[in-house]
Amino acid sequence: MISANDLSPAELAALLHFHADAGVEWLLEEEAIDRFAEFEAMKAARRPAAQAQQQRPAAGERPAPGQSPARPNTAARPASAERAASGPQPAIPDGEAVQQARFVAETARSLVELKTAIETFNGCNLKHSARSTIFASGDAESGIMVIGSAPSAEDDREGMPFSGKSGQLFDKMLAAIGLTRSAILLTQVIPWRPPGNRAPSAAEMDICRPFIERQIALAEPKAILLLGNFSARFFFGENDTIHGLRGRWKEIAAGDCVIPAIASLHPQDLLTAPVNKRLAWNDLLAFQAKLKSLSLLRN
Repeated sequence: MISANDLSPAELAALLHFHADAGVEWLLEEEAIDRFAEFEAMKAARRPAAQAQQQRPAAGERPAPGQSPARPNTAARPASAERAASGPQPAIPDGEAVQQARFVAETARSLVELKTAIETFNGCNLKHSARSTIFASGDAESGIMVIGSAPSAEDDREGMPFSGKSGQLFDKMLAAIGLTRSAILLTQVIPWRPPGNRAPSAAEMDICRPFIERQIALAEPKAILLLGNFSARFFFGENDTIHGLRGRWKEIAAGDCVIPAIASLHPQDLLTAPVNKRLAWNDLLAFQAKLKSLSLLRN
């Protein structure tokens, strides 16, 4: 294992860039999690059901005369086992979940209905480990939309996108081009925080895609700013890093809408590598110019 003390500043910066491009944003969870206790609770929760299955007579078999029907063991269980037993059940198969997500998204006729549909949707495993469901906030009539990647630990805790230090920097970025949160529609590609801030799986992306595309279709923005490597890849369908995807206007489709979009670095990227702020500033100026040309921002 290489110690950070053995690396030069340039080597350490290159390593941080590599981790950022790979999707690593945090090295540790905000709160300690005892995985061993979780596993033991799961086993304890399954044990009564297994015992009941073993004691239940086989199909067509009747209890012997004078023998009572077998009953499951109802002995008291530890509180941890009770919590595990009452927890969320495994998600439905991915293919079926994608179909259900498309159906509930397409039937939503407003952002309010879509928010309710997402909050009651149980077909994505990410929801079962997240505290909050993060949905679009701000001015849906502004014509301006900013889309981040996935909720961070702070977002999940606060229940709103771009929270914590990353959110503070994001507010400064908006203010630099004459915008505020309340003056735009702000959302994220994935509505639930992936455990440990890992990258969402391909199946999870497929399940969540109808929801973000429906948000765009209902809001009908005139221009979109994508923040972060994941959101840029998600919409542009390319595997390049954010440094290769940023700063160029492209079109993305959602429903009957085709909207110009530009990608830039996520505020968390800029906290990790402040030297890239000059690149983000150029992207913000390009976004500001587009908004002015569309009469969405005063000169």
